[in-house]
Amino acid sequence: MTTIAQISLGVTDDVRAAEFWRQALGYVRRPPRFDGDEWIVLEPPPGTPGVAIAMDVSESPAQEFPRIHFDLSAEDRDLDEEVDRLVALGAQRVDWPYYPEDPRPEEPAYVVLADPEGNRFCVEGRRAVPRSQG
Repeated sequence: MTTIAQISLGVTDDVRAAEFWRQALGYVRRPPRFDGDEWIVLEPPPGTPGVAIAMDVSESPAQEFPRIHFDLSAEDRDLDEEVDRLVALGAQRVDWPYYPEDPRPEEPAYVVLADPEGNRFCVEGRRAVPRSQG
C-alpha cells in the first residue's frame, strides 16, 4: 500500500517557514541526504509519529481558500491556548467565513490560521471554556 512519505509546502522563505513549523510541531531538521541537497525537510523526532514536511521554494502566492491544508490537533491542550502559542510563533489569525453558525457541542472546535508564509491551516481541539467558533 502507498503511504505519504512527506508533504511539500510551497513557501517564499524556506528558512522562516521551517523555523515556524519546527517550533509549532516540535519537529527536527533532517540532515541533507547528499552533497548539494538544499531542501529543508522537517520530520518528527525519532519514535514520534507524523509525516515529514519539506519546504519547497515557490513564487506562487498562498491561496485564500486552499484546496489542501494542514489540520492540526491541539491534543490535550486547550484550543485557545494552543492558538495563542502558534500566533506567538508567527501564525496569523484568519477571518474565516465558514465557521459553523451553530456548532455541535460534541464536535471539536477549530480555528483557521495562516503560517508566516500565508499558508492556511486549521487547529482543532476542545476549549476549557466553550464559546463560539473562531
